[in-house]
Amino acid sequence: MIERFFQGVIDSYHHRFVSRRLILAIDLAIVGFSFIAAAILRFNFDFSEIDWSVYRYYLLVLVLVRWGCFLSFRSYHGIVRHTSLEDAGLILQTVTASSLTVVLISSLAAYLSSVSVLYIPISVLLIEYFICLFLMIASRFFVKSMYIDITSNNPRTTSQDVIIYGAGELGILTRNVLLKDPQRGYNILCFIDDNPTLAGKSVAGLRVLNRETVVEEYLRKDADNTEVILAIQNIHQSSQKKILEFFLQKNILIKVVPASNDWLEGTLSSEQIRKIRIEDLLKREPIRLNSLHLQEEINDKVVVVTGAAGSIGSEIARQLVHYAPQKLVLIDQSESGIYDLEFELRNDYANLTGKTKLIAVVADITDEGRMRRTFALHCPQIVYHAAAYKHVPLMERYPYEAAKTNVLGTEIIANLSVEYRAEKFVFVSTDKAVNPTNVMGATKRLAEMYVQGLNSNLLHHTNLIITRFGNVLGSNGSVVPLFKRQIQSGGPVTVTHPDVIRYFMTIPEACQLVLEAGAMGQGGDVFVFDMGEPVKIVDLARRMIQLSGLAADRDIEIAYTGLRPGEKLFEELLSEGETHTATHHPKIMIARLSAVSFQTIREAISELRSILSTGDRDSIVSLLKAVIPQYVSKNSEFEKLDHLEENLTDTA
Repeated sequence: MIERFFQGVIDSYHHRFVSRRLILAIDLAIVGFSFIAAAILRFNFDFSEIDWSVYRYYLLVLVLVRWGCFLSFRSYHGIVRHTSLEDAGLILQTVTASSLTVVLISSLAAYLSSVSVLYIPISVLLIEYFICLFLMIASRFFVKSMYIDITSNNPRTTSQDVIIYGAGELGILTRNVLLKDPQRGYNILCFIDDNPTLAGKSVAGLRVLNRETVVEEYLRKDADNTEVILAIQNIHQSSQKKILEFFLQKNILIKVVPASNDWLEGTLSSEQIRKIRIEDLLKREPIRLNSLHLQEEINDKVVVVTGAAGSIGSEIARQLVHYAPQKLVLIDQSESGIYDLEFELRNDYANLTGKTKLIAVVADITDEGRMRRTFALHCPQIVYHAAAYKHVPLMERYPYEAAKTNVLGTEIIANLSVEYRAEKFVFVSTDKAVNPTNVMGATKRLAEMYVQGLNSNLLHHTNLIITRFGNVLGSNGSVVPLFKRQIQSGGPVTVTHPDVIRYFMTIPEACQLVLEAGAMGQGGDVFVFDMGEPVKIVDLARRMIQLSGLAADRDIEIAYTGLRPGEKLFEELLSEGETHTATHHPKIMIARLSAVSFQTIREAISELRSILSTGDRDSIVSLLKAVIPQYVSKNSEFEKLDHLEENLTDTA
């Protein structure tokens, strides 16, 4: 009967909360009841011993003092259905303070007036204290328990067995969040924890087991119907990866609870618990930056970012606003991309961009006049040059665009940085510039050579720095978003070759290292980044298919399409004969590159500019090959130029 009453009330008012005034009134009623019960207990149920004409004034004093303490401590402000130990602690403080106040008032009144009748017996107050404290706390937890029981008995759309990995605070919080989910029923089977001292014990009413026992008892026969949720705070990336790999090797899908700073409005909900992504398996330990050094380097400076609408440029801009530059000039020829970035920075980073003047410039970096006017207007102190064409097969078809943007564009921005006395020019290069096999890589290598030569052959104020790294997850043109689209469309997932391997890092990680390298760099430094372990692309494809709940070759076909124009099986960060030395940052090294003749590079770029006016593709590539002897085309129409050069050499 009572449960049916509560069921009706909750169904009608579950979206509303009880008035604070009503909770305060109930608390005061509990005070009155507790005092009367205490008096009766004190006199062993002998009502004749109780002088009610006096005790009613005792009760009035007690109620008034408790009322004042309730208002002062705001103990009635909590939401009863979400009562916690913190709420119980607040009630303990409130009742204790009010009881001590009553004892003090009654003692002082009796002492000053010498009338004993004004003195409230301590024995009554002590009994009342424990009764009141118990009832106020118990009533709240009783209502909370009834709410949970009734809502958990409501018909849910589905029922899901769940195992929580982590028996700590986050694991217990995850359990509570799942049990309170009004839409979906969860049956929490147990906790998993790697702490051997917890094995076999019980936490929050659930057994704690090790992972092998859980697999044997729960997952071997019913893995398809059971979810494993990883809920461990501040877990090392290496440990998380081992846990994820353990379950994935057994074809058991696992979800993760996001970090607390990613919770919506600071509160965890079941909807935020997500499936693991390929980034979770590939990312490494967080990079520790020298924030103080970066703050000194960037704060209150005028900073320019070219290619700001791209994957790397936009992330550099996002990270720069944390260091409060005086002015952040964002340059890109993509009007939509630069508009979206400016809108994002002004809205999502409003608390940071209030200190920084944001200026979005729609312009082409190869337009020297436009760039000169931009530099003259803003006089940048730091320039991050991320603008480039990076798509290998496309640039193999359009060497004109690659040479114009990657070489001439870099020359223009570097020259203007020197001319307008920028403190630093940071050039974002690529591992494809090492022993290039394609037009894109060759143009980036020629740009590197120009920056390197410009720094070492001129006396100027600007330090020109080069950063070189490999593939980034989720960037425009990356295999990860391509594979996701192919899986969503039912396949096939296309891999160029079964032996292709690549280095990967996340976009934020790459940009953090660019900022750090730029801050520590001196003129002429070429920084290469620790890219971690290389990944076979076919293994990446298989794992992404598995993370989607499907099986490779059964649900989704993997098709080998052959190496694309200009593509090679593996990338390198250093050419033969190049070496590197360590820096104070464990993930950043300084490459020792062979010296280049700046005069030769300037003449080559001047000739390249003349050839571009003709648009002759073969002539453009031939010049690149002449300047960069390591450039040997692979799977490309320009292999003929290598053979032609070989024939000419043999003839000579």
